Amino acid sequence: MTDLFAERREQMLSAARPLAAAMRPRTLEEFVGQEQFLGPGKLLRRMLEADRMTSVIFFGPPGTGKTTLAEIIARHTHRYFERSNATTIGVKEVRRILEQATDRLTATQRKTILFLDEIHRFNRAQQDVLLRDVERGTITLIGATTENPFFSVNSALISRSQVFQFQPLEETDVAGLIRRAVGDDERGYGKLNITISDEAIDHWAVMSDGDARRALSALEIAVLSGGSEDETKPDRPIVIDLDVAQQSIQRKALVYDGTGDEHYDVISAFIKSMRGSDPDAAIYWLARMLVAGEDPMFIARRIAILASEDIGNADPRALSVAQAAYDITQRIGTPECQLTLAHATLYMATAPKSNAATRAIGAAMKDVREGRTVPVPKHLRDGHYAGAEQLGHVGYRYAHNGEKGWVEQEYLGVDKTYYEPTERGYEQRIRQFMAWLKDRPTPTESPASK
Repeated sequence: MTDLFAERREQMLSAARPLAAAMRPRTLEEFVGQEQFLGPGKLLRRMLEADRMTSVIFFGPPGTGKTTLAEIIARHTHRYFERSNATTIGVKEVRRILEQATDRLTATQRKTILFLDEIHRFNRAQQDVLLRDVERGTITLIGATTENPFFSVNSALISRSQVFQFQPLEETDVAGLIRRAVGDDERGYGKLNITISDEAIDHWAVMSDGDARRALSALEIAVLSGGSEDETKPDRPIVIDLDVAQQSIQRKALVYDGTGDEHYDVISAFIKSMRGSDPDAAIYWLARMLVAGEDPMFIARRIAILASEDIGNADPRALSVAQAAYDITQRIGTPECQLTLAHATLYMATAPKSNAATRAIGAAMKDVREGRTVPVPKHLRDGHYAGAEQLGHVGYRYAHNGEKGWVEQEYLGVDKTYYEPTERGYEQRIRQFMAWLKDRPTPTESPASK
């Protein structure tokens, strides 16, 4: 009788499972995506095939298969699987799991996989509890996190683990998972009379942003709202077209908390797009930040830094544009300042680029910091006081007394070149002028005076 109740209970629990849970892959062959480390010949695949599984940390966005792959690895390696969440487990419970893993290994030689979801929620002291057993191999830790583990996980634990970064699924992969769920008789909707359009599937594949769970949840909502799932009435038609698909999936909220990984990743993409002279990418990343509520002054500061760091004298006006954008953003605020920021962003993205000023100050400061200093030449020292002549502070030649506003004179005291103008934008004219100064062809006219 107990077995009958247990069987019935299991059937009820199975029937209540969401579609995304029911369709969770059970083998490596069913698993979709993450070919960068799980494909043939890739690192994690080789570790599994050689049965040399070590502790790992799975890092990536939701719905990309972190938990699923951990369960598959446990089945594949025939190890005992202990699943916990860092938000609901304390140090006492962790110690209990570790003690049981030790007893299990001693008594049966069976190893234990501890899957710790949201491992970044553990503080440093809690993470330290795991170190000894991870290092001894008593447990194989699989930590999962949506946060960059190099910022959120103890460095000692990182050094004992292999980090694998999960990527959002490709649209074709998501579409394939939807079709598999529609046709699966055992775990999906294969026993139902469902007609689903390609447009509906394509819409979910795009709108899910690589999150398989979102796509399958949308399918489940569409089916539930379209008719009964009662298997005694399998012929009841359920039609899912583009309109139904659009209604069954909500717009995904932007993952952007202003301080986490997404904050730094998006601003990094914004800066690199401007530096790389891609106005379309730069304006998109700007829009991402503005819609997510990023501080516009933070954006304005980054634009101002880029104007000198990556454009410099290739377009001296860039700094003026950046300064104006900063001032206007500060004065008028949102939402009007988005136009000013867009204006400045596009200017920076399409301006000629040079980091010559950045390299020049970097090299000069390196020399100073490392002790390669030179005394100020005597003729450049302050000579506006009594006794300066006695100290030898004489011989300075006033540049404007030269015919071209230039006189030959030593200003550094050593032969050293820090600033090397590029041949891009206005720096091409600067380069020509510097070459003219070095050659000093007095009969000819300076390029800068033309």
